[in-house]
Amino acid sequence: MEISTDAANTYSFLGPSGTFTEAALAQVPEAAGKTWRPVNNVGEALADVVDGRSVAAMIAIENSIEGGVSVAQDALANIPNLRIVGEYLVPVSFVLVARPGTALADVRVINAHPVAYAQCHRWLDATLPAHEHVPASSNVAAAAALGDPQAPGGHADAAIAPPSIVDRHELVVLADGIADNANAMTRFVLVARTGTVDAPTGADKTSIIVELPDDVAGTLLGLLEQFSTRGVNMSLIESRPIGDALGRYRFVIDIDGHLADERVADALLGLRRFSPKVIFLGSYPRADGVAVEFDQRYRNEVFTEAREWLASLRGEALPVD
Repeated sequence: MEISTDAANTYSFLGPSGTFTEAALAQVPEAAGKTWRPVNNVGEALADVVDGRSVAAMIAIENSIEGGVSVAQDALANIPNLRIVGEYLVPVSFVLVARPGTALADVRVINAHPVAYAQCHRWLDATLPAHEHVPASSNVAAAAALGDPQAPGGHADAAIAPPSIVDRHELVVLADGIADNANAMTRFVLVARTGTVDAPTGADKTSIIVELPDDVAGTLLGLLEQFSTRGVNMSLIESRPIGDALGRYRFVIDIDGHLADERVADALLGLRRFSPKVIFLGSYPRADGVAVEFDQRYRNEVFTEAREWLASLRGEALPVD
């Protein structure tokens, strides 16, 4: 699909302006000076990319407290030809805000994005044990609704939002530092439609989604062995229901390394033989820039020498690069 000039200069993100997703997009050098299109949810962001309205979309994929963002994982599993081209980390902190004149003791209903709410639930349960939660589409939307009684969640007494929200809306902070973990971090990924993979940097990550071939004893072990026998470390593995039958699952997996690394490529070949469906989501630089360490028994030359040995046994000549 050809992308129009306007789309090539447009990036989609979960809005409105002021969200953590926008903060992640601000880390993308290529997005500087381009059009940033705020959307209401992950599905709309990815639809912009698929339909050619945007060149890429920034979405939250994992939180250090709550784990994987299931709606994003499921979307990447079901929308073909999408690739992760970069990852970005954003520290997460929250405040409880309300309309001027509201006291903490007055709060009964709280508007909050479900992920933000989950990250503050211990503070809320201890401070406001009788509160009611109204889900919001984003942290900023939750706070903005307090100024519009007709908006979804507009009847709430307070909202969970980023600290910078008071710079954008006429609200007061009832409590700050309400997150249960002061070191909370959210991982975002930039998703595009591309068939190319950037060259390895030595500090890379590869994301895939794999379905198990059978629901029998030992099948998951067989999947994991594709990595362990090649010295490939998994930094994330989460199960998600496929949805076509009870007990059927797919696994969202991040591994250390790049498609160009022989140990990673060989593991993917093993997975492809093992599983009926492997979705390659991309190889991209790690957000933390930390070089991948691995057992040197699995360096590229070991795999190359093994192929040359097998070719010699078969009387074959390997192609010259």
